[in-house]
Amino acid sequence: MNGFSFSELCCLFCCPPCPSRIAAKLAFLPPEPTYAFIEDEGSKFAISLSERAEWQYTEETKESVEGFYARTSRGNRIACMFIRCSSNARFTILFSHGNAADLGQLCSFYLGLGLRINCNIFSYDYSGYGISGGKPSEKNLYADIDAAWHALRTRYGISPENIILYGQSIGTVPTVDLASRYEVGAVVLHAPLMSGMRVAFPKTRRTWFFDVFPSIDKIPKVTSPVLVIHGTEDEVISFSHGVAMYERCPRAVEPLWVPGAGHNNVDLFEQYVERLKQFVSVELVN
Repeated sequence: MNGFSFSELCCLFCCPPCPSRIAAKLAFLPPEPTYAFIEDEGSKFAISLSERAEWQYTEETKESVEGFYARTSRGNRIACMFIRCSSNARFTILFSHGNAADLGQLCSFYLGLGLRINCNIFSYDYSGYGISGGKPSEKNLYADIDAAWHALRTRYGISPENIILYGQSIGTVPTVDLASRYEVGAVVLHAPLMSGMRVAFPKTRRTWFFDVFPSIDKIPKVTSPVLVIHGTEDEVISFSHGVAMYERCPRAVEPLWVPGAGHNNVDLFEQYVERLKQFVSVELVN
């Protein structure tokens, strides 16, 4: 999330109604698209990745990646990606990514993560990201994940109890919203934020009517098991946000606080994958 001067923030927050402007300026940084869809068969597409996507596997491995489009309730066509990482995976992760990447850049990460924790990975690009249509906004975030959720359920026939919702940074916003409305297998919140105002103004103690991304008010409605992950030195979304979200979760499991980790490097720490493995293969199974 961008840094703003106090006067600029005052202008943003003191001129309601402008929540969509706040959301766009503070949260969304879509990169130039790093991938394209290539006609395969029917409504299924193969993935073409640019050099900036930094694919780390063989060309043959790309055959495990399937792309398609889903239509949101707000009329946008969003790109979706299903990565078959394991033939015997019980769980599929519905991954909502951070604010400055697209599916192409994350493709290698998804495959590596799925292989290590024995899960298939399903992800989507928000409106205005990658080759998805429309523009990024708070309302579109919620419509985007709804479309992804229904596509995952209907296209692949995966039951809610076998779906793990995973949100990272801004991706925790649609993740919490969906999890507050549907019971799922589990939820992972990686560097979650309480709300937009609380990121911009750390001393904010209540949710104002013009605030955006009010996840702190929705998390008590999440009835699924929740794993919260946060780096203690997060320079973008304070570690205190992760702690507050954890404390408001009705069914929180033991969180993962990563000492010394910042906003974008938690996954480089060994305990990250080990904690996810424990959560997926032991805690959720038992």
